[in-house]
Amino acid sequence: MSDSTEHLAAAPGQEPAGEAPGFISSVWQALRGTHVRYDYTEGSIGRAIMLLAIPMVLEMVMESVFAVADVFFVARLGSDAVATVGLTESMLTLIYTLAIGLGIGATAMVARRTGEHDAEGASRAAAQTLIIGICVSLVLAVLGITLAPRLLALMGASPGVVEKGTNYTRVMLGGNASVVMLFLVNAIFRGAGDATIAMRVLWLANAINILLGPCLIFGLGPFPELGVTGAAVATTIGRSTGALYALSRLLRPGGRIHVARRHLRLEPEVMRRIVRLSSSAAFQVFIGMASWIGLIRILSGFGSDALAGYTIGIRIILFALLPSWGMSNAAATMVGQALGARKPERAERAVWMAGFYNMCFLGVIGLIFVLFAGPIVRLFTSEPSVQNYGIDCLRIIACGFLFYAYGMVITQSFNGAGDTRTPTIINLFVFWLWEIPLAYTLALVFNLGPHGVFIAVTVAFSTLAVVSAVVFRKGRWKTRMI
Repeated sequence: MSDSTEHLAAAPGQEPAGEAPGFISSVWQALRGTHVRYDYTEGSIGRAIMLLAIPMVLEMVMESVFAVADVFFVARLGSDAVATVGLTESMLTLIYTLAIGLGIGATAMVARRTGEHDAEGASRAAAQTLIIGICVSLVLAVLGITLAPRLLALMGASPGVVEKGTNYTRVMLGGNASVVMLFLVNAIFRGAGDATIAMRVLWLANAINILLGPCLIFGLGPFPELGVTGAAVATTIGRSTGALYALSRLLRPGGRIHVARRHLRLEPEVMRRIVRLSSSAAFQVFIGMASWIGLIRILSGFGSDALAGYTIGIRIILFALLPSWGMSNAAATMVGQALGARKPERAERAVWMAGFYNMCFLGVIGLIFVLFAGPIVRLFTSEPSVQNYGIDCLRIIACGFLFYAYGMVITQSFNGAGDTRTPTIINLFVFWLWEIPLAYTLALVFNLGPHGVFIAVTVAFSTLAVVSAVVFRKGRWKTRMI
């Protein structure tokens, strides 16, 4: 079937599609979900990207709202509270690293098996991934609850931040299973091409977080006033609810992917393949996450105002970048399924097309951030010194958005192909051997302070995009077997 032909397999009770539907119809189908059986290895690449990307982008919008909502409310409690959120998020990077790494492995394996039309293999990979994730999250919960105050102090928190933020950190680290399960189940659905479920899960989780957040932080109505700890409780409840809903859909028959009881028995060989694939992916993510910890450590030397301004600026930037991860995830699914169907050229065309769409989106957002950084940051804080750092962070990092757009898509496409080693090597060079030394040099040697750290972030991510594009063109990822 040619790339100009649409291929929709109708669900029972539905008529098969005829001519390619228009834009509005495609958007509606993307939002409707699993009962629209679209084969992403056939037909129009542009429409396939749209059907995957729309729910994935909306999913990531919800995740970015998660990030911004907490800071919006917590900022009313002062810079120490915002610093607590920033430092705890830095520690959560270990959990995010493991969850995202396992998620990358799950997406790659499920997408490849789906492209091969091996539904049983996809379900087995999904089940073994969940078992690994549960075991890891339980160990991390015990360590996080026990060591919370020591971890805050290790990150350079002031005594006031340690006193106010210990319970927040304990709740967030202790409830990490909600984060892990949310990442993993959504990654499984994305790999299977059922991105709508993942989108709805984040809508549910985020709605609960936004409603509960101010109630528990400020003690509205019958709720207790928990301060910054209330933000952690609301977030954990929201994510846990979303994770349980996602698991219920995965266990329910009739979807693109279904985990039955027989899939829950331990399969060491499948686990070994998942761990091999995911360990490299996790280290890849850890390299990037650890670089943020390094930057936080440099910034903490300039006081709570600089740290709070950076935290606000980065949360706003994540609000823009996370939807772009939706486009990147769509490209990863396209690559995995196309390679499973033995169509590497289709995979490559999908990546460049998704990169262009992403560049158009981030280019507009970057321009808005540069022009309106002041009014945007002032929505989150009324402290002038914190505002100055936040505005500086937002403007400088937004200048690199055009580069970030392609870099994000290409990196995820390597992962979708199961080639997690290549982006790991690139991340190691760009973030550890280039970004952190550059940030230290600009901030402390050349006395640019936090301004130098923000410049280093922009330079590093631009470098990542260029190097990734050069390596991607060589095409070695097309022959990766998983």
